[in-house]
This record gives sequence, C-alpha cells and structure tokens, in this order.
Amino acid sequence: MTPLYVVGKLTVGSLMKYGYLPHVEGLSNVPKTGGAILASNHNSVADQLFLGSVVSRQVHYWAKEEYFHLPGIQGKLLAGLMHGLGTIPVHREGGRAALNALDDAVPLLQAGDLVGIFPEGTRSPDGRLYRGRTGVARLAKMAGVPVVPVAILGSERVQPKGNMVPRLGALGRSGVTITFGKPMDFSDRSDDMSTKRAITDEIMIEIQKLSGQEYVPRYAPRPGVDKPADPTGGDPATAADGDATAPKA
Repeated sequence: MTPLYVVGKLTVGSLMKYGYLPHVEGLSNVPKTGGAILASNHNSVADQLFLGSVVSRQVHYWAKEEYFHLPGIQGKLLAGLMHGLGTIPVHREGGRAALNALDDAVPLLQAGDLVGIFPEGTRSPDGRLYRGRTGVARLAKMAGVPVVPVAILGSERVQPKGNMVPRLGALGRSGVTITFGKPMDFSDRSDDMSTKRAITDEIMIEIQKLSGQEYVPRYAPRPGVDKPADPTGGDPATAADGDATAPKA
C-alpha cells in the first residue's frame, strides 16, 4: 500500500466508512493475499470511495490519462496524486489505447494486488444493472486471477450525478450496503471471444444476485463517449468487446 493511499484511507476512507456507515457483507470473500479483480455494479462516483474504505488492501483503479498531464503546478500536483494512489492512466479515445490501459493492470494483479473494475463501463443511468463489457473477462484471463463480484446499493444517494463531492446530509444515515460474493475462478476456461462473453455474463449474473437490481440485457449508454465506430468507448472495462449489439445474458 503506497504512503499516499494510507493517508487517503485514514482521511477520506475514514469519513466514508465511519461517517456514512455502510453495511458490509461478505468482506471475508476478498482474498487477504494475492491478486484479484473486484467487479462491481456502478451507481455513483462514490462507489470507488466506499470500496476503498471497507477493503483493507489497496485497490487500483483507472483514471483518464489527461489527469496525468495537466499544465502548471496544479497539474503536477494532480499527477503526483494519481501516481501516489496507484491509479492506472487510460486514453478515452478507445481502440488500442484502451486495450493498453487494460494490459497495464496485469502486472499489478500478477504481483498480488487488487484491481477494481465496473463491467458496465459507466454509471447506471436509472439504477438498473446493465449488460457487462468483456474487458473484465479479458483481464481475468490475462492475469490468471479470480473475480470477486460486488454489489453496492444506495451510493447514488450519497453522491448523485452532478455532485462533485459526497453529500454531508447523508452522514450517519446513508443506507449504503456493500456485498461481496464468493471469488469466481475462470482459470480452466478457454481464451476465445465467445468464452469471454460467457464469463462476463456469469459475473453479471452473480452481481445481480447480490444487488437484486433489475437486469437490462443491453449496454448502458455513456454520454459523450459511445460512438457507432468504437464499441469500446475507450473504457478499459469495455476494451475487449467485439459484440456491441447482441445480448446473450
């Protein structure tokens, strides 16, 4: 765990854990050692903060590559913050750049770290659970690590869309629940695209069982990102997708 991440857990992490008091179930399903992917539904920007606050180990996430190259002193400070938190830069234009960002997580996982990913590729626009993108399966197969399904509910009340920071009015009564499912091992599965699609669907089924959300068998739209010519949308969670239309879950 990097020193800056420790500081973050003691400050922001303590606020999220002891201020908003999320109810946590199945935390023992997160491996105490070794690499693993935490695959969660996604209703709020606060999801990352809540996961980081309740998991004792460091969880790595992706962030837009621009955050690492902003001009001026503030840009350098932000880049230092991103590096210090162990954040993985990702190019949002998609294609090979998005695949490279996905690949950058493999050494972390193989070194025994945790990586968090949102297979839907974006926040849910309406609280329902949308079809998962196959980047999570590609990452699991490349790194040879298990996937822990996670369901977070109520985080959108703490930090709704449009809010830059969590709402202080939700302190002590957030109603957030975080449930960790049993690790899923796909090491004996083949590496072809149809198998990755099937693996992703299985992961989403487990997330749906934990969350109880209504499932939508199509991809969630990402404003300003999705284009017909680029089904990956530049998101590492979506980088392996080659089938943007036909739902199979």
